[in-house]
Amino acid sequence: MAKPGFAAVYGHQDIIAHMKKAVQTGRVSHAYLLAGEKGSGKKMLAGLFAAALLCESDRNEPCGRCLSCRKAKDGNHPDIIWVKHEKPELIKIDEIRDQVVGTVDIKPYESRFKIYIIPDADKMNPQAQNAFLKTIEEPPSYAVIMLLADNPDALLETVRSRCVRLDLRAVPDAEVKEYLTEELHCSAGEAALLAAFGQGNIGRARAAARDEVFREMLDTAIRLMKSIHDMPVVEIVTTVKILAEQKERIYDFLDILLLWFRDVLLYKATRDLDGLIFRNEASEIRRESSACSYEGLEEILSSIEKAKTRLRANVNFELAVELLTLTIRDNLS
Repeated sequence: MAKPGFAAVYGHQDIIAHMKKAVQTGRVSHAYLLAGEKGSGKKMLAGLFAAALLCESDRNEPCGRCLSCRKAKDGNHPDIIWVKHEKPELIKIDEIRDQVVGTVDIKPYESRFKIYIIPDADKMNPQAQNAFLKTIEEPPSYAVIMLLADNPDALLETVRSRCVRLDLRAVPDAEVKEYLTEELHCSAGEAALLAAFGQGNIGRARAAARDEVFREMLDTAIRLMKSIHDMPVVEIVTTVKILAEQKERIYDFLDILLLWFRDVLLYKATRDLDGLIFRNEASEIRRESSACSYEGLEEILSSIEKAKTRLRANVNFELAVELLTLTIRDNLS
């Protein structure tokens, strides 16, 4: 059974405390900027804050039972407007004019507040942001505007400076593992791996837990690490071509490799199996820790980060991945 209100959120206790205090005291800002990477929980927090502001009970969080909370949960509350945009990477001026600027002067239908939530606010082009600026400078007293941004620096300073900024930080691994075991019923070992992969981002860990492509990529990475030390160049080329078929997921693959070699480095330094993420592969981790020097492991970890940088710079995909694979092989041979 889902937990009620803010209890459903793992982590972000500082932001929840701020929101609860705003509801309790009535000191609600006209504009908020929720900043955090994709999957960090911005939409969930914004939705809960909006529901709490409109809740009919005398509480500082949504009760989940009143008519207003039920409407908010179902996404059909007339005073909570989720701004939509047609193109995934762009919010145009007409979309902001039609959904925000042109409607903000209409009073709330049934509540004290009229709340606008703008996901992907950093995708507003400069024209859209400038059209929006007067609204955020002089909004009606009942208006509350929440901007959700993966990259808040893409917003104009004139927009950012008029918002109360709430930064979503990484959720501790212990809480991510708790979420994965309690809500998704993952095993302890699986939760540890997914939490490490998520890097404090519950959304990323949750998506990986439900993603068959991630499972296949994980299996591919483990098979590669078990055989790479004596892999001929022709086989490396074949492996790179297989990876190229999932080119858009290569950063996930590289993050799996980082976790693997951090395990190798950890075991080499401590001889402790308990702290390993890939504990089921302990024999291979042990073998690689003996085969590779500290300098070699540092070179491998550095090469993985360099591969990420090169790929973001749009260098040749197959060349970047081949160079990385050869570096790993040479340091493990």
